Amino acid sequence: MGTVQRVTQMGLDCHRNFSTISGRDGVSGRVVFRRRLEHEDRQSLREQLRRLPKVPVVLEGSFGWGWISDELTKAGQSPHLASTRKVAAWRRARGIAKSNRTDSDLLGELWDQQPRWWEVWLAPPAVRDQRELLRYRMGLVQVQTRLKNQVHATLHRHGLVNRHADLFGAAGRRWLNALTSDAPASDAPVSDEHSLSDEHSLSDEHSLSDEHSLSDEHSLSDEHSPLRPTARGTLGGLLIHLEQVRRLIAGATRQFRAQAWRSPAARRLMTLPGVSWILAYTILAEVGQIERFKNPRHLASYSLLVPIAHDSGDETDEAPLGRHVGQVGRRTLKWAFIEAAHGAVRRNGRFRSVFDRRTDGGKRDRNRGYIAVGHELCRLSYVLWSKQVDYSGSPPPRPGTPGQAKGEPVEAESAQAGTQKTSLKEKARKVHGSRRTCSRPGTG
Repeated sequence: MGTVQRVTQMGLDCHRNFSTISGRDGVSGRVVFRRRLEHEDRQSLREQLRRLPKVPVVLEGSFGWGWISDELTKAGQSPHLASTRKVAAWRRARGIAKSNRTDSDLLGELWDQQPRWWEVWLAPPAVRDQRELLRYRMGLVQVQTRLKNQVHATLHRHGLVNRHADLFGAAGRRWLNALTSDAPASDAPVSDEHSLSDEHSLSDEHSLSDEHSLSDEHSLSDEHSPLRPTARGTLGGLLIHLEQVRRLIAGATRQFRAQAWRSPAARRLMTLPGVSWILAYTILAEVGQIERFKNPRHLASYSLLVPIAHDSGDETDEAPLGRHVGQVGRRTLKWAFIEAAHGAVRRNGRFRSVFDRRTDGGKRDRNRGYIAVGHELCRLSYVLWSKQVDYSGSPPPRPGTPGQAKGEPVEAESAQAGTQKTSLKEKARKVHGSRRTCSRPGTG
């Protein structure tokens, strides 16, 4: 009992079949106890967790951390999530070998580190459920794409030309079903004189020739179907599999739509150009809680849409070298905003101007242009979500703008301000000459 009372923090290293937990005395810095928790008997695991001291528990954000954090919360502990990448770098920097014993000991030691550089956001069960549904649908869409590619490959392998705009639409599916059926692909009925109702017709020399006889399977496949029996069977199996996957995708999509329409934040995100309800649900699930971001810049960095410079040494007037978007963050968020950027560029003049300014009218660096538009959409998403407002093409006037109180238009003032800003830029060009300005971080 005295050993348990001295414990001020614990570290838990979670694996597939078991976990290792270490209790540490924060005053002396020593490890008080170590235990192995088996996962097979869930009831016994819960009993062991209830007998542990009610102190903060640090665990790595590795695969399977969600369920063990829920069990810790139910047992009265306070779980905290540590970044796997940061913990691994910290262990290597200290020259400590990796093992189950040292991992749990190091995690328990992290609680004394101030500020908490190691801690990442522990998503609640509701957000994890949203992400699980999102991953489930994304996996189904990948399976659907692979099946469609296999269907196209089968047709190409046998020299069949697809003349339908959408091979998997209504007309395309009818054509594919005709290829996989045993009947002739043409819609013309078979004449009575070529029927096989007479069992003695095959012996008659004036009857149908052997190449038109339906009793010969190989003759039928060679004459009426461009596919051999094996190819017809594999193509039919692919179509059956594809139909089942499409039904599962439709069910998940209906859940997407219902949750998106019930969420006020998702409805506000859908007011942005290019953001559909699927993309709104994706942003909602990946962000989780907008309050955990200080400003739009932090959200854009988390979404991997902020360029990072990787240069050092003497400063020059040239553009920064090695600039690229971040690597640590939510790749799904990056995809969602760039996907929305394609629609925003096509439908909205404001975002089209951002794209043209970055790409010189679409002549160069088009991918970087879409990243720039996605960055702007990310910033606007933060404002809409945090301020609880809908998107408007014309931003409201700032406080103190002339004519605001009287309801007068401010287009003239805006044009005048734009003219003054342009003249200032021209003066700067004259002063600096041909010197190229760049947005090097830390240079102002």
